[in-house]
Amino acid sequence: MRYLGIDYGQKRTGLAICDSDAAVATPLEVVHGRHRLLDRIVELVRTEAIGGIVLGLPLNMDGTKGEQVVAVERLAAHIKERVDVPLYFQDERLSSFAARNRLAAARLTRKKRAGLLDAVAAAGILDDFLTGRP
Repeated sequence: MRYLGIDYGQKRTGLAICDSDAAVATPLEVVHGRHRLLDRIVELVRTEAIGGIVLGLPLNMDGTKGEQVVAVERLAAHIKERVDVPLYFQDERLSSFAARNRLAAARLTRKKRAGLLDAVAAAGILDDFLTGRP
């Protein structure tokens, strides 16, 4: 089954996708702003045969829910209204930090790294989910 990973942000949202064996998560793209995001998610579910969506849940370091968790839960509710696939939440603490470390080794400009960061973070979230599945 293919999954779509989402690293939701107020300004940018990273998207990642896995292969049909649910073994390898790959950064897909970064969607700027929130206006196109739902339409893009719906489009990907249909065109890429997505069987599940994994949303990064930005818990506080102590495991409590903060303001951004409410925004992610709101996004999840909007997604459920538009597509009929299971939604999963994956703890995303330190996902951006890990993505920055992955990109640091690449010989990219700072602007290019910034443009890829959210998609790489989404791939990390998706990878964590895939690794933790039974």
